[in-house]
Amino acid sequence: MTSVRVVDHVISAHATSDGDGVKIQRLAGFNNTRFSPFLMIDELKSDESKDYVGGFPPHPHRGIETLTYMLQGHFQHKDHLGNVGELRSGGAQWMAAGRGVIHSEMPMMEEGALHGFQIWINQPATHKMQPAQYHDFQSDSIAEYQNEQIGLLRVISGGFKLHDPADAETIQTQGPLQTTGVPLSVVDWRAHSGQKVTLRTDVNHNAMTYVYRGSIKIDNKVVNQGQLALLTKAELLSLDSLEDSGVLIFSGEPINEPVVHYGPFVMNSMEEIEQTIQDYNNGVFETY
Repeated sequence: MTSVRVVDHVISAHATSDGDGVKIQRLAGFNNTRFSPFLMIDELKSDESKDYVGGFPPHPHRGIETLTYMLQGHFQHKDHLGNVGELRSGGAQWMAAGRGVIHSEMPMMEEGALHGFQIWINQPATHKMQPAQYHDFQSDSIAEYQNEQIGLLRVISGGFKLHDPADAETIQTQGPLQTTGVPLSVVDWRAHSGQKVTLRTDVNHNAMTYVYRGSIKIDNKVVNQGQLALLTKAELLSLDSLEDSGVLIFSGEPINEPVVHYGPFVMNSMEEIEQTIQDYNNGVFETY
């Protein structure tokens, strides 16, 4: 009998700020093995430019990958390696910090609504000291699948297999971004009331869902806007939309390594964190 994932735990996002006073809703899972390979999810959402206009001035990273996905609004990425990218509505950008990068993410508008996400992804120990990488993906490069029964699926990273018992074959769609570490997927599901989607998942992967609009039901558990559901391991993931809803679906292979987090740095030991701080203060990052 095919097993279906159910909700194991629900976490509500909490308000905080980062960068130059950018207001965000945050879900942190640095010390939660059920999050792995993901580390943190920040939702940026405001109709007031004063909440985000300061952006994220130049700051360093080591040991993580960041995936930024915008529903609405424009940001510009610049880093010390010379990469410049414009993130526009519906698009995504990805950066693997590896051994070190100094970058900024600044809004390209001073008025209007902003809504997007920045997702921190852990890098395995073997990748933490590799050279940094950067790519951006505009909206038209994001893979999409849509029908009247399920609504719209936008595949940002990795892929999904759509389970339909009525079909002899499973529909499979692959997104543009393949991360450097472990296999993972990030999918944006948008649905109206009564629409439902069932995805095949790797039974060994962690999975979780974040509702950014509306409400959904997983098995018999309702998950509302601003809530993250950590799911049990199983072969299938089935979601029912209870109203006009938007949901980020995450799945990935866990990284079973120690996580030591200090500000923008994520390593495997405190000694590595101390070396990272020393490298940054001594200008080593700029030499990469």
